[in-house]
Amino acid sequence: MEKLLAIMARLRGPGGCPWDREQTLDSLRPYVLEETYEVLEAMRSGDPRAHCEELGDLLLQIVFQAQLASEQGQFGFADVAEAISRKLVYRHPHVFAGAEVKDSGEVLQQWAALKRKEKQARGEGKSVLEGVPRELPALARAERLTEKASRVGFDWPEVAGARAKVDEELAELDEAVAGGDRRRIEDELGDVLFALANVGRKLSIPPEEALRGAVDRFVLRFRYIEEALEKRGVPHAGASLEEMEALWQESKRYFP
Repeated sequence: MEKLLAIMARLRGPGGCPWDREQTLDSLRPYVLEETYEVLEAMRSGDPRAHCEELGDLLLQIVFQAQLASEQGQFGFADVAEAISRKLVYRHPHVFAGAEVKDSGEVLQQWAALKRKEKQARGEGKSVLEGVPRELPALARAERLTEKASRVGFDWPEVAGARAKVDEELAELDEAVAGGDRRRIEDELGDVLFALANVGRKLSIPPEEALRGAVDRFVLRFRYIEEALEKRGVPHAGASLEEMEALWQESKRYFP
């Protein structure tokens, strides 16, 4: 870690890298997201070497931002590490302070309560929904918001209730489509997606990951259609919908 911090300081220092010296906190914003998604991709691949490498790239973004903040007299990497260390100890009294919990559910409730207490001490924490970044992908944000609401009892007791809500929202979407009001259609479509995200949470299936899997399957199946049509000498726009649908169903045998 000391070696990495020294390298970063050298890159930013006199005689360092011109590109690194030009960067600001604003210019680094897109790299944080990009590196996070690359970590997720490496995790999905199951390749430990790629996973290790991508975690290093993500760590670089943390070190880079801490270096810039240090140059501005705000905080350094040691402050980042100390802050998360204090937070972990404080939010795990059942590990570090002799408190008792029955299960992971109680751990989450305790975590939420302690987090609210921290925010209130800073004059924040007026809503249990605080702390979910707007920058999150919408499905992931919907899941996190409903999870936070559930911790104070605002939740369906069983998944059946959340599933019934999807039917209700679909009916409202159909009604909006029939009415032709584009703004209402958009609102109702959003409600359907939000309700589905909540079902995913109730089933312990992250909706963002479920949709990514569906997108990946779509790509594989559609490429199967393209390759099959190419072998038949049929141009992309020359196949009928019926022919493509038959190939789509066929592709499911290879990409279920």
